Amino acid sequence: MAFPAIILCLFFGSVAKAIPLNTFPKDSSTTSSFKNAIIFIDKIDKLEPSKWWPNIKPALFLQNIKTNIHQPLSPYQGRGTNFCGYGAFSYLLLQDDPLGYAKLLLQLYRDGKGTYRDIVFDPPVEIKKAAGNLRFKGILDIRPAEQMWYLCLADHFKGYLNFFNRKYDPGDEDRLWASVNYGKFNRMLKQMLHYNIDARGTDMIHPRVGDQFAYISKRLKTGKVVLYINNRLVHKKNHTKIKLGTPTHYIVLDDIRREGDTITLVYWDYGGKTLMQLSQSLLKRLVYGISYCTKNIIP
Repeated sequence: MAFPAIILCLFFGSVAKAIPLNTFPKDSSTTSSFKNAIIFIDKIDKLEPSKWWPNIKPALFLQNIKTNIHQPLSPYQGRGTNFCGYGAFSYLLLQDDPLGYAKLLLQLYRDGKGTYRDIVFDPPVEIKKAAGNLRFKGILDIRPAEQMWYLCLADHFKGYLNFFNRKYDPGDEDRLWASVNYGKFNRMLKQMLHYNIDARGTDMIHPRVGDQFAYISKRLKTGKVVLYINNRLVHKKNHTKIKLGTPTHYIVLDDIRREGDTITLVYWDYGGKTLMQLSQSLLKRLVYGISYCTKNIIP
């Protein structure tokens, strides 16, 4: 390579459509299966308009949920938003409990609030008016269920970045109000998915784990791994409120391989699987957080 820090990213936009259901087997630690979720959601042919969510079109809302259940790679956080943490979280939620995901979103739509395990989502009227009305966010424009869900997550879970902005105002999906700092992301996983989290790293300091490749590959064999990365090294995205080279993005790792000095990552990001090749030194610069997620297996 002419420059050791060259990144090669190959995006497979249609990969979600091509992956069969049996690619996502139910293991003993998951809460529900895709098979049960598909049976449940496919029985629903029509939704009545919701009095709680005036800008959500029922047909688009139902189709959005069905798409995510049938194509579990498809959650998309939107172009130019700070929803990436909620997108990664939703991808993990779909793998762990797709039936619970579908029931929760339908409850929110029909009742204006919803409960998942012991967590109650009761968004204010500002959120309910905004959902379905976000524009110029790419595919997210026509995915009102994801708009509603990401806004509800951002409203419910707060971190230190929300110190000066805790209440939603129009356009806050692009601002610090919607941001997901590293501690907040791990707290969402613990509280909603009941994961055991071994988190290394911070919002400002890279994780000290020795050989990053060896550390990550070992943990990927026995659990899920989410990387918290400096997005500016991967995507040209306009984070207008975060100018420095700081982490802003979460990716869910699927595979990691090393050949010489070249490391290959395969991971979920932006509604599909992505392949990236980079040097070991760039991997160290790229990663600010490594979340190793396991779940207690209940007989």
